[in-house]
Amino acid sequence: MTDVPGSPASGPSAQEAPVCYRHPGREAHIRCQRCDRPICPDCMNSASVGFQCPTCVKEGTRSTRSGRTVYGGKRSGNAALTSQVLVGINVVVWLLILATSGTATQIGKALTTGFSRSRLVDLLALTPLGAVFRDPDGTLVRVPGVADGAYWQLVTSMFSQVALWHIGFNMLVLWMLGPQLELAVGRLRYLGVYLMSGLTGSACVMWLAAEHSSTLGASGAIFGLMGALLVLAIKVHGDVRAVGSWIAANFVVTFLLGSSISWQGHLGGFIGGAVLGAVLVYAPRERRGLWQLAGFCAVGAVILVAVVLRVAQLR
Repeated sequence: MTDVPGSPASGPSAQEAPVCYRHPGREAHIRCQRCDRPICPDCMNSASVGFQCPTCVKEGTRSTRSGRTVYGGKRSGNAALTSQVLVGINVVVWLLILATSGTATQIGKALTTGFSRSRLVDLLALTPLGAVFRDPDGTLVRVPGVADGAYWQLVTSMFSQVALWHIGFNMLVLWMLGPQLELAVGRLRYLGVYLMSGLTGSACVMWLAAEHSSTLGASGAIFGLMGALLVLAIKVHGDVRAVGSWIAANFVVTFLLGSSISWQGHLGGFIGGAVLGAVLVYAPRERRGLWQLAGFCAVGAVILVAVVLRVAQLR
């Protein structure tokens, strides 16, 4: 295109207009949704969200042929499988908890309110510092805590629910969000985000919840999925408002219900998921897998240090 003197394209402003990275002489007001470089109309390739440049299209084609996602993970043949397995584990643990809740009255109470003097709950729920409770028959029961050496609670609490509404809501959200993240990053990376988000939630419970409180539920890990999906939506210039509204609504419910929901676990899980999501999608393309592994290890190290320091303080 040739500028005509006196036309709007002439003058100093024309020199400031972005130009296509492949055709330096052409103005480009559209950016590739993957690499964010300016591209002209001839270089625009329609994508599911926005446009991609020819370079990114070629890279995407290579990734597809190699069975890899855009972010380096192995492409899942069934993106819902991991979520189905996680749901299955949670349901099995829930049934075991109900089976050990004692009498029919206690089981009914566990189903509706989520509170039960089940010995299994005492072992699986996350308790920062052990406590002593009195059973309905007057028997004193000692509940171990992480500071007493029950370190497994940091993990087992992520797979334990009691109330029917609690497991129902958590598993529904997991069923909705999990396959989307697995499809984008691959099975191993998705599972890493889920488990480590749950652990960051557990670490926050250790520091921010009452010493003798008992916390359980998959919500921390699920809030981690929300955080990772929010970062992914930002990266691909997707519908951030829709994801953000969903997250905001869940946090509103978390704080409105007060003591019946662990805001500490939700907040910690969300932060962990957002950080891990950023590690996955913003890792440099060169040696991406190594960068991602280093990022996950760094988050794991922070979790470990936080738990060790808190245990030392409680003891």
